[in-house]
Amino acid sequence: MLAFLLRRLALAGATVFLVVTIGFVLGRLTGAPGALLLPDNASSTDVDALNASLGFDRPVLVQYLDFLRGVVVGDLGDSYRLHESALGLVWERLPATVELAFWAFLAGFALALVAAVVIHLSGSTVLRAVVGWLGATRQAVPDFFFALLLVLVFSVALGVLPSLGRTSPASLVLPVVTLATGQFVMYLRLLDAALSDQAEQDYVRTAFAIGQSRPRILFTQMLPNALPPVLGMAGLNLGGLLGGTVVVEVVFAWPGLGSLLTAAVSQRDFPIVQAGLLFVAVAFVVVNTLVDLLVARIDPRTATS
Repeated sequence: MLAFLLRRLALAGATVFLVVTIGFVLGRLTGAPGALLLPDNASSTDVDALNASLGFDRPVLVQYLDFLRGVVVGDLGDSYRLHESALGLVWERLPATVELAFWAFLAGFALALVAAVVIHLSGSTVLRAVVGWLGATRQAVPDFFFALLLVLVFSVALGVLPSLGRTSPASLVLPVVTLATGQFVMYLRLLDAALSDQAEQDYVRTAFAIGQSRPRILFTQMLPNALPPVLGMAGLNLGGLLGGTVVVEVVFAWPGLGSLLTAAVSQRDFPIVQAGLLFVAVAFVVVNTLVDLLVARIDPRTATS
């Protein structure tokens, strides 16, 4: 288990390093931000002077080494526009994003688990086809468009749910439904495939042969064996979901990282962009490392892979 943990930590460190490096390179390829930070009538001299004050006149390698030093010590500089610590601004928005991603993940996975269990308890191929078709139809609709439809129905037409902000628990409903239903079909397919694979195993046929009921076999034997690989994929998705709520946050004016990063990218506010990328990378590898450890705990055979 120790060797398994060390391998995962080494992979996590390499992933974070690669992500922040790519983020730095892509940011610098877009050019210096001076022209965007100053009024339209600013002279080229003023633009050059601002870029120099921000350090963009130095060699790229020197800028990169300074950036890596800042990552190590936890100082990515101040926002060019807001003049506050970039990491501090990200930390302020972090709870809202984590809350939204957590509940969306939980709702989507729980909904898929219930659907998969009902399908396998009933043994109905029609039910499997109908549920799968509904999930695939939802997945084909872009999140931003589905979110707008929810707003039109439940906020504008019915007036039963808030559409903007984070003012009450009810504010979570529409963004969570948007994200959860978008993830539902992926979890359903994974769970259905895993349970179908378990249903073909000898131990299941033996359990039926000795007279055990379908619900008992499903809940006590098939689910525990089917869940570990599904949890691994779900962990990957949860890590990505923490950084993938941007569009939904913007639609619902959710005060998370979405609006902050959207504005920072358009304004080339590199410290905020880099701080956001660092958070997403760290969150992704932490969540997946924890899930890997959980799966290895449940099924020790995976620790040797």
